[in-house]
Parts: sequence; structure tokens; C-alpha cells
Amino acid sequence: MKKWLRRIYRGAVGTLAVLFATVAYTWLTLPDVRTLRKDTPARTSFMLLRAREAADEGKNQRFSHRWVGYSRISPTLVRAVLVTEDAAFYQHDGVDLDEIKASMEINWARGQFVRGGSTITQQLAKNLYLSPSRNPYRKLAELYIARRLEVELSKARILELYLNLIEWGDGIWGAEAAARAYFGVPASALTAEQSALLAAAIINPRVYRPSHPNARLRNRQAIILARIGYVTPPAPPPPVPTLDVPIGVGLPPGTGSGSGSE
Repeated sequence: MKKWLRRIYRGAVGTLAVLFATVAYTWLTLPDVRTLRKDTPARTSFMLLRAREAADEGKNQRFSHRWVGYSRISPTLVRAVLVTEDAAFYQHDGVDLDEIKASMEINWARGQFVRGGSTITQQLAKNLYLSPSRNPYRKLAELYIARRLEVELSKARILELYLNLIEWGDGIWGAEAAARAYFGVPASALTAEQSALLAAAIINPRVYRPSHPNARLRNRQAIILARIGYVTPPAPPPPVPTLDVPIGVGLPPGTGSGSGSE
């Protein structure tokens, strides 16, 4: 019995030692995000990943990216992205524990990964420095980097980086390139409908094309428009059909021009 307890103790100590070493290594090797206060990265980890994937497949990679300042991005797009990706963006410090808990409960109930709990800051950390992998170590690094981003950068700067650097289609990066590629307008001129389509496509930008939305993308667009308080004006009523004959001539009894029916 004592030998069995000693083995358990040693195993627990070994596990804690490995965990501590992993956490310490992750912390010590994290990137210095302070440079992002003023510098704009030319390439992100995701951009380099897509370039490698294209090279492995023997394809010429398309690359469309135009940096624009936060003030030159449609406020409607900003709002649409926030309600879609991170409604509590201005309340959390990089990690939304309530959202993580809700996602875990849904994933557990369905027995598969169907919903993530990443904040916009976490998504930015992943895009800048990491990969789409879902392994625990990558997730740990993402959490640490997100916290550092929140400490070193303003919320506006985090949004500016995110909206300029995320993937919005095959070889399309950032809001400006996406707005011009899909709608032929700058990011500052996006309408509510266009903004909602772009926000809806973030969930899988290599599948959904805002310029040719399928039924699912249209459905997500409608949900987002409702969330941002935008209601599409109803279509005008169809014109009242007219009869190309003189009033009262050749009509069945009781269908003349009088307003009464009796």
C-alpha cells in the first residue's frame, strides 16, 4: 500500500514539474508585443502559414493587403465584428471566462468541438504569432499573449490590428482589402449589409464569400444586422393591378368603381 501511494505521489510531483516547466518556458519565450504600439507587422504567422501551404501545393499565392488607420474603417463594420466575435470586448482583459465556460458546456453536451470561446484579443494573438492548431500548448501561449496585448495596447489599437490583419478570404487580409475585393469600395464606405456579410464570414473566411453569399451566410448576416439594430427597409408593396378597359365596361356585376360592396 505504501509503495502504491509513493508511486502516486511521484507521478503527481512529476506531472506538476512538467506543467510548471511548460508554463515557465511559454512565459519566457513569448514575443515582445510592445513594438505593436506603433509598428505594423508586414506579415503575420497566419500569412506565412498560407504562403507555405500554397508553396507545398505548387500554387502561386494571391496576397492582397492594405493597411488603413482605425478611423478609416466603417464604424458599422467595427460594430458588426464586435457583436459577432466578442460582444464583451470592452469589459474583459483579454480572456472572457464566461464565454469559455459557455463554450465548454456546449462542446461537452454535443460531444465535439462546435464553438470556441476566443476573444478578439486571443484571435489577434493567434493570427500574429501562432497557428490554427488546437493543441493545449498553443492555447496556453495564446492566453498569455492575449493578456500581454491587453496590458501593453489600447483597445482601439487591438481592434485596429485585428481588423487590418485577419484573414478574409483566400489571400485577402484585412478590412480594406476585403472591402475592395468583394464590394469595390474602401473599408470606410461599407454599408450595414456589406459590413454584416464581412463579419459573418470571419467564422470561415476561406469558405464563405461575401460577394457571393450562400443561404447560411445570408442567415448570419440577418442575425448580425438585428444585433446591431439595423433593420432592412421593407420592400415596397407591389403595384395595384389595373384593368385596361373603361370603368364599368365589360366587368362582372358588382365590380364597378363604387366604394361600397353592397
